[in-house]
Amino acid sequence: MALSNPYNAYNQYKQNNIITAPPEELTLMLYNGTIKFANQAMLAIDEKNVPKAHELILRTEAIIAELNATLDMQYELSKNLRALYEFISDRLLQANISKDKKYIEEALVIITEMRDTWKEAMVLAKKK
Repeated sequence: MALSNPYNAYNQYKQNNIITAPPEELTLMLYNGTIKFANQAMLAIDEKNVPKAHELILRTEAIIAELNATLDMQYELSKNLRALYEFISDRLLQANISKDKKYIEEALVIITEMRDTWKEAMVLAKKK
């Protein structure tokens, strides 16, 4: 059965990429999604679109919660990451309450750095 429109085909393609992606790629996708939704939330705040900003901040928070939930707490690094994720979650909560971009910007600095570090680690791991 053929898909009825290109949008459905694209969604199917994205879903297949997620299903077949290795764990390290999934983590990168989550970081990228967080950055995407956070940027869109800031745009919605600029446009004074409160419902859209709220929805996008919630999506960003959901991804951070997923990243936090997957941590293996037997490692010290995981404890440090948990503290960062909790700080990011707090910033997003403040952004959602106040609809003030500065909180999202604070979170984005950390998220972007974490994503970039993750990408570097993936490159180094592939070289080994």
